[in-house]
Amino acid sequence: MDIDVRGPRFGAAVTTLVLAVVLITGNVWFLAWQTLAFALGAAGGVARSPYGWLFRKAVRPRIGPPAEFESPQPPRFAQAVGLAFAVVGLAGYALGPTWLGLAATGAALAAAFLNSAFGYCLGCEMYLLVRRATVRA
Repeated sequence: MDIDVRGPRFGAAVTTLVLAVVLITGNVWFLAWQTLAFALGAAGGVARSPYGWLFRKAVRPRIGPPAEFESPQPPRFAQAVGLAFAVVGLAGYALGPTWLGLAATGAALAAAFLNSAFGYCLGCEMYLLVRRATVRA
C-alpha cells in the first residue's frame, strides 16, 4: 500500500528539530528517542513510526487528503540508514569519542533537513541505487 508523500517529509521535519536539539544541547536522551523512532520506522514502515502516527492523527486531518502517493520501501530504507547513523551517534556520545557522536548526528541532521526543506530524501535515493545495482535484468 502506498503512503502519503507528505508523511515522511513531516517526519523529516520533526527529526531535523530533534537532531538539532541533540547537537545544540548534547542531550543523549533526545538522540536515544530519535534512534527508537528510526528503529520503529525501519521495522514497521514510516506510517508506523511515532512521527507517522502523529502525522496521521494530528496533521493529515487538517491538511486534507493527499494528492500524491509513494512506495513505502524507499522511506523505510531511509529510516534504516538513519538508524545506523543514530546508533553510531549514540555510541560516540556514550562511549566516545564525542566527535563521532557529533559527526554521525550531524550527518543524520543534514539528510533529514534535505528531506524536510527540499523534499530530497538521500536514503530513498540510496535505496534506488541499491535496487538498480542488485536487480538482474
